[in-house]
Parts: sequence; structure tokens; C-alpha cells
Amino acid sequence: MTTEQIILFSLFAGVFAMLLWGRFRYDIVAFSALLIGVISGVVPKAEAFSGFGHPATIVVALVLVVSAGLVRSGAVLLITRTVVDSGRRLGAHIAIMGGVGGLLSAFINNVAALALLMPVDIATARKAGRAPAASLMPLSFATILGGMITLIGTPPNIIIAGIRQDQLGESFSMFDYAPVGVVTAAAGMAFVALIGWRLIPRTSEGAQGSDAGDQARYVAELVVPEGSKHIDAPLRALTETADETGVQIIGLVRDGRRMFGSARDVSLRAGDAIVLEAPPEALDEFRAGEGLAHADDRRMTLIEAEGQGLSLIEVVVPDHSRIVGKSAQSIGLAWRQRTVLMGISRRGRRITDKLRRTVVQPGDLLLLLVPTDMTEDVTAWLGALPLADRGLTVTDNRKVWPAIGIFAAAVLAVSFGVIDLTVALGAVVMAYVLGRIVPLQELYDHIEWPVVVLLGSMIPLGAALETSGGTQLIAGLLTDVTAGQPAWVALLILMVVTMTLSDVLNNTATAIVAAPVGIQMATTLGVSPDPFLMAVAVAASCAFLTPIGHKNNTLILGPGGYRFGDYWRMGLPLEVLVIAVSVPTILLVWPL
Repeated sequence: MTTEQIILFSLFAGVFAMLLWGRFRYDIVAFSALLIGVISGVVPKAEAFSGFGHPATIVVALVLVVSAGLVRSGAVLLITRTVVDSGRRLGAHIAIMGGVGGLLSAFINNVAALALLMPVDIATARKAGRAPAASLMPLSFATILGGMITLIGTPPNIIIAGIRQDQLGESFSMFDYAPVGVVTAAAGMAFVALIGWRLIPRTSEGAQGSDAGDQARYVAELVVPEGSKHIDAPLRALTETADETGVQIIGLVRDGRRMFGSARDVSLRAGDAIVLEAPPEALDEFRAGEGLAHADDRRMTLIEAEGQGLSLIEVVVPDHSRIVGKSAQSIGLAWRQRTVLMGISRRGRRITDKLRRTVVQPGDLLLLLVPTDMTEDVTAWLGALPLADRGLTVTDNRKVWPAIGIFAAAVLAVSFGVIDLTVALGAVVMAYVLGRIVPLQELYDHIEWPVVVLLGSMIPLGAALETSGGTQLIAGLLTDVTAGQPAWVALLILMVVTMTLSDVLNNTATAIVAAPVGIQMATTLGVSPDPFLMAVAVAASCAFLTPIGHKNNTLILGPGGYRFGDYWRMGLPLEVLVIAVSVPTILLVWPL
């Protein structure tokens, strides 16, 4: 090996080791490696920051903004409201939610798809009286599988298309991934819905089961409006509906006077305020179903903090959150945001000792006491995801069809080669901003900057590895292992190695390294590189063995009460199935 190759291999080994250690965030690790590469001379100075202008990096950023616009407009809620039913059997629920998640993940970022559907799934589980652990892992796996179907479904697909453009002169189109992706995703989802969920350890369900019942409950007043069907009916007539919805009727307020125990037989009048105790989603369902009105939307208060203008919110911590690796005290949560950390739930275990000094980990659930008018600001400041079935911003249903129409037009234009993907997504973003589907002040908030820095840093390093002959060395080793065997055996080995790396490393970094290796292996064997690139695309996306292989698996760790070793039980047979199905499909659709 040359000196340049030794330095580059050492850098990549260091990056992978640091990612596995997890002490520092992946973007800091990657950017540090890039700087070392430039200083040592293995990355040309002129190419140092070329990765930040690479089409793959720009597309990933634009996809996140487009995803936010589709969510904010209510386009996604339009689907979930139609198909979700807490009365379905668990297997049917997983099949439907997985199908919705897979379809959404094909057209919006799969992390964004899970972030939207996770609260819906948890709320449905609570209504059905079962632990969210039974369905969250299948939902996560389904959104990962769905991302394989299109170019924009997952970052590895975008990266591989960019590498193909750089090395072969032509990128993959929007639906080039679809034939292999659809078959593989369908087989994987069928396994998850029929068999996979049964393999989830009962210990995970039990751990979360006790925790699920501790959901924050609010005391609120709903007013009987003029012309209501409940006028002159006794208050107890609402009891059955309230029980079904998960709402407890506490009493009645009439003319400023509170009536409790004896109020059940009181006939209702217009203007009466019914006092209820309920989680926010159950309260809204009960209000809408019975035609009641809020006395004052801003006066909904907690049982524990009634009259203090506070709200209790539950959030899940993703790996890029401000608080990851820190404590509430060290980031100044109390004095910066006037917010008190009330509790932490980690893999179903509630943490109550020295909360303010406890170091928060990705996947943790935080129970926060927040000033009522600051809930959105605090959640956004933390970079967390709300666990309750509410968005951070008010959904504007009037813009749902314009949002869908603009996005559909862009997809069609890209599919028929009318316009480049990067330009099309940029046009969608501008249309969303001008149409106020995504507010201008929120435009950059939806971009996951650590991922952008990771891509911008790793792409020049990957290019340097290619130009130095490093990928040829790796490809030569893999080719030697399969010497004398058919080319499809080399493809299989590449897929297994890539999938193994993706289970323990960031799938973006894995794709950047593995795609050039696949092209070099194909060149050495004298066959088409496309099936090798497709194999890398599938393998890099399918990380099902650990909670660190894919961000979706990390997000469900806390809400599902899972342990590190729970994932492989369903993930290992799923990965075997993915390889068994995708390899022959790749060879059929993309012949060697």
C-alpha cells in the first residue's frame, strides 16, 4: 500500500471506531476526519468542501424540507386518519400501519415518516389497551423497507445515484430502485405483519406496558354549545362514550359553581362546562365526536399543576437532539427555557433519582413541565419529537391538496426526465415557501444539519479513497475471496458485508464506502456495475439488528421500552429474507 492509502484507511478506521464508540456525534467525527485528510494532503485543498455542494447532499437537505411541508399541510394526516382503527387485531393493525409507513417512506424521508406515524401508533396502542412495543418495531422496520423504493426515500439511494453519476456518467432515475425495492419491501412487510411481530420479546412489552399507563392526563372544561343534542339530557348520558374514548367525567360547572359527585343526574344546559380528565388526544376525540367546545383552548391545565399555566409534555430524544450526552442541568433547561424535567423513561425503566444531573441518551423519553405557551418553542429548542398525537405547528388542511399537487408534479417531471431531481425538489421547496405551506422562518429548521455535515465531509474522503486506489484494494480482496465462483456470489458477499457494516455504522457512511467498491468489483469481474450498486443500496438501507444501525431504530428504543438485544430477534430473519429475495430480483431486473 502507498502512504496515501495507509493514511486514508487509517482515517476510515478511526471514523468507524469513533462511530461505534458513540462518544462524539457523527458529524463532528466526519468533519474532523476531513480536516485531518486535508492537512495530511490526502484530500486536495480544492476538493476539501466539494461534498457540501454535491447533488446528494443538497437533495438530502431538500427532501427533509419537502417532507416537513407534506406533514404541515396535513397531507399525511389525511391518510392516517382514514386507515387507523384501534379496534383492529394487532396483526391487521401492523399490516395497515406498515403499509402506510412504507408508502410514505417511498416519497418522504423515512425518518420523517416514522416521526409522524410513531405518535399515531402509540395512541392507537393505548386505546387498544396493549403495549406500544408490540407494534413500534414493525412500524420502524416497515418505514426502513419503504425507503428503498424510490430515489428520495432514503439517503443511501441518493448517495449511490450520485456516485453512479460521478463514476459512470449517468445517475439512477426516480423509480430505477422501484422494481427491486417494491419486491423486497413487500416480502419484508409481509414477514413483519405475519410472523415478525410475534418474535418481539414479551419482556419489552411488559416493560413498556406499565409505563404506558402513566401518560400525562389533563383537566379541561368543554362547553355545551347552543343547539347541542345534549341539552336537557343528564350528564351521565355521556359516560359510555367517555369510557370508550378514554375520558373520565369529573363534574360540571354552571354559572361559576362547581358540581361534582351529584352532577351525574343534572340535566345539561347551553353554556354548561363539563369538567374532564383525559390525555390530549382522547379529549379532542371526545370533543369532536360529541359536538362540544373548549371553554378556552389556552386554559387546559394539568392535574398536578392546575391554575399555574403549565403543560406536561412527553418527547422522545433523537440522536441529534441538543440534550443528547448532556443533562438538564448542564444545558440550563430550567433557566434558559423555564422548563422542569419531571421524569426520564429509558427502555421502559423510569428514572427518578437526580433527574437534573442524569445524562440523556438517544431514544429516551422526557417528561417536561413547560409554560403552556412555550411547548412548541421548548420542543424545537431541544430538537426533540413530541410523543403526544400533536404536531409542533398547527396543521393547515386548506393546503393539503396544493401540497400534494406540487409534489406530484415534481415527481412526474423527474420521472419523465423533464427536469433534474435537485432542481425539481428546489422548485417544490420554493413553491411551499411562497404558498406558506412551510413558513419562511421555519425553512432551515427542518434540515438535519448533522447529516448534511456528515455527507459533506465523507464524500471528499470517499473520492480520495477512490482516486488513491483504495477501493480497488478492497474490491480485490472481496474478489479474491470469491475467486472461481460465479459473479453473483461476489454480489452476495458484497451485500452481506455491506449489511453487516450498516448494522453497526451510519448507513450513509456505509453507502459512501461500499458503492465505489461495488463498481470496482464489477469492473474486475467484467460485468455490469448496476446490480452491484443495487445490492449496496438494499444492504445499506436494511439495518435491523441493532438500535444504532438506523435512526428509526434509535427513535423507538425509549417509547417501545426495548433493549439492545431485542432487535435481532425479528431483525436477523428479516435480513436473511431480504438477501434471499433481493439477490435473485436484482439479477433478474439488472442482469450481470
